[in-house]
Amino acid sequence: MLTGLRLENIALIERLELDFEAGFTVLTGETGAGKSILLDALDALLGGGQPGGGSRLLRPGCRQARIEASFVLTPPLLAWLAEQELDADESELLLSRDWRLGDDRLSSRHRLNGVAVNRAQVQELRPLLLDLTVQGQTQQLARPGQQRRWLDRFGAEAVQRALEPAASAWRAWRAAAAALEQARCHWQQREHERAQQEQQLAELEASGLEDPQERQRLQQEQDRLAHGVRLQEGVMTLLGRLQEGAEAAPPVLDHLAACDQELQLMGALDGSLEPLRERLAGALADLQELSRELDRYGGSLESDPERLEQLQQRIAELRGLERRHGLELAELIQLRDRLREALAPGGGAAELERLAAAEASARTHRDQANAALSAARAAAAEALQDQLMEALRPMGLAQVRFAVALQPCEPGEEGADAVQFLFSANPGQPLAPLAEVASGGEMSRFLLALKTCLAAADPHVTLLFDEIDAGVSGRVSGAMAALLQRLARQRQVFCVTHQPLVAAAADHHFRVSKQVLDGHTHTRVSHLRDTGERRSELAELAGGDAEAVHSYAASLLARQSS
Repeated sequence: MLTGLRLENIALIERLELDFEAGFTVLTGETGAGKSILLDALDALLGGGQPGGGSRLLRPGCRQARIEASFVLTPPLLAWLAEQELDADESELLLSRDWRLGDDRLSSRHRLNGVAVNRAQVQELRPLLLDLTVQGQTQQLARPGQQRRWLDRFGAEAVQRALEPAASAWRAWRAAAAALEQARCHWQQREHERAQQEQQLAELEASGLEDPQERQRLQQEQDRLAHGVRLQEGVMTLLGRLQEGAEAAPPVLDHLAACDQELQLMGALDGSLEPLRERLAGALADLQELSRELDRYGGSLESDPERLEQLQQRIAELRGLERRHGLELAELIQLRDRLREALAPGGGAAELERLAAAEASARTHRDQANAALSAARAAAAEALQDQLMEALRPMGLAQVRFAVALQPCEPGEEGADAVQFLFSANPGQPLAPLAEVASGGEMSRFLLALKTCLAAADPHVTLLFDEIDAGVSGRVSGAMAALLQRLARQRQVFCVTHQPLVAAAADHHFRVSKQVLDGHTHTRVSHLRDTGERRSELAELAGGDAEAVHSYAASLLARQSS
């Protein structure tokens, strides 16, 4: 419930503070007095209109302005505040918006209970506080998904129970479909590159790659074959010096044997030389083993030009592979293994089949959830049709026909139903989209009837109607007044009106007027508390100061109080 509204430097209002109560409140006054400014101010406070639209609201000559409203806390508001991690006051929610003009630029800031909040948060908060309806609101009807949202609100818990599983199933299907599409794209790309990959694999397979160290090993063998003669010469030289001696010098082994014999003799005289004799004996044994290994190595050396040519060709082949692919031999082996797996029969087809099955399963689940949601909406549509017809008939639309058409559409997070309101005001006239065929007065009555039907779904939201009764007859305005009264039993209702029947039905009456002081125009809002003030205002709405008009106004108030 809206409990208070404070304005500073808004349009023709310098400063205004109003307190509101539950029930049905009307605002009346002459055309141009500024009645709609109050609703425009609430709309701007709650993030409505275009960004920067505050320049229209800013009072001429002022560089700053403020709108502040207070609301009673409700369970949905408390839940939203907790979700946003915002502190709640004990009894009310205080929302304000300040505008400041500086350097020819108008900026604004929202605050909630004194804490700065952004426009997106305010727009989230809006449907929990106010529902504004204006005469001939065809734009709202044409908004994508609006009629579906109204039907879902009317369907309340039954539709909401089906809506969340449908949204969840759609998100799961979308993820599965995206994974499948991505895999298909990769598969198509891989198929496009398959011929090149097959040629690449054939080349690597033909190369017989197995050992990552093959080239180094072959290089060593090649070096040994290429330098076989020089290596043979070196072996002979070493063996000659070890075993036969050189340049009249005795062999090294003979020298060491003689040294070993001498140390044995010396050891017999001095036992402390035994470690030295053992070391010399070890050195002699090592050299003897070295001599035998050199002999074996020399025996293995051979001149094999054919083998040398094979080695050189293989090394050149491996180097060519490495150069063409820009990879080392070990990396080429890994590439070949990956290509074998990718190009094997079945390759990525098994993964594609798995993803396709997952997408089909998710689609089936999505369609089942959408079918349950469609059934809930169909039931809600039937009930809405009945209730709307019942509300429309007393308002001069006895011959009206109304239907809610549900048509299949592309599945989305809100299901797979396109919802359209169909309307016919006259017998013999076919049902057609409401926004295309309803007149301004018919649209006003329809919106009022619709908001009445939605009242049970949103019992905590304040309803505001801006001249929704414009262009209707006295009898119809009486029916609309009765409907507004009925609405006000469930929630707080505001209405800007020119109809005396509607104004007389209100629990609270505010008159909006203009004054000129010192050459400046000001808007003034008066709370009409006594019967005389209200009677005068109703007489003004009814057509003037004639005694019959005043009697009519008095009868309206008497009827209201009875």
